[in-house]
Amino acid sequence: MYTNYILLVLSTIVGLSITAPTKSLEPRGASQCAQYSSISTGAYTIYTNEWGASSGTGSQCSTIDGLTGNTLAWDTTWTWSGTVNQVKSYTNVEIGMTSKPLSQYKSIQTSWAWSYTGTSLRCNVAYDTFLGTSATGAQAYEVMVWIGVFGGVSPLSDNGYPFTPIASPTIDNTAFNLAKGHNGNTIVYSFVAQSGAATSFSGDLLNFYKWLETNEGLSSAQYLQSVQAGSEVFTGSNAKLTTTGYSIAVS
Repeated sequence: MYTNYILLVLSTIVGLSITAPTKSLEPRGASQCAQYSSISTGAYTIYTNEWGASSGTGSQCSTIDGLTGNTLAWDTTWTWSGTVNQVKSYTNVEIGMTSKPLSQYKSIQTSWAWSYTGTSLRCNVAYDTFLGTSATGAQAYEVMVWIGVFGGVSPLSDNGYPFTPIASPTIDNTAFNLAKGHNGNTIVYSFVAQSGAATSFSGDLLNFYKWLETNEGLSSAQYLQSVQAGSEVFTGSNAKLTTTGYSIAVS
């Protein structure tokens, strides 16, 4: 639910070119296990973000499994104990993008094929996005899309835990329950897949913002600041989120 605290820029000069450096490509199987670290391939960066580690005991690693065209394969493995309703980490994938008002985007097409294994899992699989009144200003909105939920975990909600849906829209051919909460001055909307595990999700993320514009008064003048995709981890053991194919194309 929170932005990455450390951005590690990996760059390299290709051949003998004297042009500006580009992001280096990590080989298939490149892994990371530090509390705040990153590995990159193509347009994608995987961040290991254990921002809530102090509320428990455990560890987590993530690995690049391959990149074919614009489709990334990756995984994260973890074991965490401790406070059951406190997020320990949000290992996620992000792409570099130019922030601009929602009204200026044509589409944010994405697909995500994934599976989860482990014991006593309390976690989600979710897109996490942030909006503000400017490209670098304070976050006014957080919009999450939960396509997986395990162990009865619940999103932030003004009406309690677990949440009571304020609406149940169908977007991108998937039925969701919607939660609304506040994190300080940030309004948080969480679309939670009713199936609990939309393991082969495909759609246009722009449709979620359009729904909020129509039904919740979200302004299309809000800037989309970042789009992340990963797993908020609460507790569990011997867990593995395997992504066999993830892609996103912003236009």
